[in-house]
Amino acid sequence: MAQGVFMEKWLEQADDLVWGPWLLALLLGTGCFLMVRLRFLPLKNLKYALKCAFGGDKGENRSGGISSFAALTTELATTLGIGNIIGVATAMVLGGPGALFWMVVTSIVGMATKLVESMLAVKYRGKNSAGQIAGGPMYTCLHAFPCKKAGMLLGLVFALFAVMASFGMGNMTQSNSIADALWVAFRIPRAKTGLCVTILTILVVLGGIGVIGKVTQVLVPFMGIFYMLGTLAVIVVHWRSLPEAVGSILTAAFCPRAVSGGIFGSITVSAFQSLRWGVSRGIFSNEAGLGASGITTAAADTEDYVRQGYISMTGVFLDTVIVCTVTGLAFGVSGVVGATDAAGEPLTGTALTLAAFGTALGKWGGAFVSVCIALFAFATVIGWAYQGERAFEFLMGGKTKYNLWYRFAYGLTAFLGCVCPLEAVWTFSDICNGLMAVPNLICVLALSGKACREIREYEKKRRRKQL
Repeated sequence: MAQGVFMEKWLEQADDLVWGPWLLALLLGTGCFLMVRLRFLPLKNLKYALKCAFGGDKGENRSGGISSFAALTTELATTLGIGNIIGVATAMVLGGPGALFWMVVTSIVGMATKLVESMLAVKYRGKNSAGQIAGGPMYTCLHAFPCKKAGMLLGLVFALFAVMASFGMGNMTQSNSIADALWVAFRIPRAKTGLCVTILTILVVLGGIGVIGKVTQVLVPFMGIFYMLGTLAVIVVHWRSLPEAVGSILTAAFCPRAVSGGIFGSITVSAFQSLRWGVSRGIFSNEAGLGASGITTAAADTEDYVRQGYISMTGVFLDTVIVCTVTGLAFGVSGVVGATDAAGEPLTGTALTLAAFGTALGKWGGAFVSVCIALFAFATVIGWAYQGERAFEFLMGGKTKYNLWYRFAYGLTAFLGCVCPLEAVWTFSDICNGLMAVPNLICVLALSGKACREIREYEKKRRRKQL
């Protein structure tokens, strides 16, 4: 028992160290650096990127893989998860309402990071022993980093943490959220949920990226629209509070105490806490800079790597600027942020989410939130299965003969996630998630000069075609 407590405290300290100011500065700083170096093209070309993502601008499809849209939805499956619901709630409690502002700011500069890391993942992808497309930061490090030995080392480190994160953050924590949500709403036993999730996960992941892509093409748009309708319903019901909520969020980003006593209750955080939780939860939500989503992007059936980078970039915009913003506004207008439970403890996480949606949807609020969490979390589970498998494959020297073992182990891990308490696993996974960013950002920064030049040249050619 004492050893367990010691290990839990040690993991919490390690998590605070990894996600300390240095990593936040590295992630945010890289985004700002790339945005300036790209002359704000990610913002200027957002409309073009959205057209590419949703079929308004057709690109070439010549390499084996999945469609660009399937690559985007699979990538969104890994980012549109409980971080968009519970993560926003946690940020606005621990960092005050101003944390939502910093989440959005982080995502805006993060679009530049996602554009560069994604286009590099497609450009420097390779093939595994079965002749299938394989890519991601580990291959970018291997094929393009200036120092060959250092690149191999960075690739191996990234792949190792990506595999660990796939079993933890990508699987166990998500399946645990599914079990909790279905138990709270419908009293479905966790073991039964675990069995169903395991079977479904194995059936989907055994089919590889083709089946995963087909599932996410249907699941991600459906769950996104379903969730947004419910969230907008909360905002519409409390529309009179919307101006005050928006004003308080903007004010609290720089002066949290100035909004104390309003619809957000008593705010006791500092401006740094607002920044800290907004940046960390924003990155946790959209994963810009962490690199894992580049593995999925590399599977896109296209040779136009800059265009695919733009398509991948839209995931950050949709995930955080749209979904997280609307979620945060729903929390704000409902007046539940700052509320306490019967024991006098602040509502946070799932409890805060249930309270917010309950103000508009009544007794159906709990069922609605639970279904959304289950859908979002399962999409994350199957999306991470591909990313973890490709990282595992890289550690095996590109050989695919061990992939089947990974798929079965991944599916069985989902059952453990449903039935086990996961505080320590969540913390450990969070550490792996953060550590993935280090080799990825080192590689991105090392190749940023060439990458930014190519993106600017691509823009010139695109403009000439329009004339």
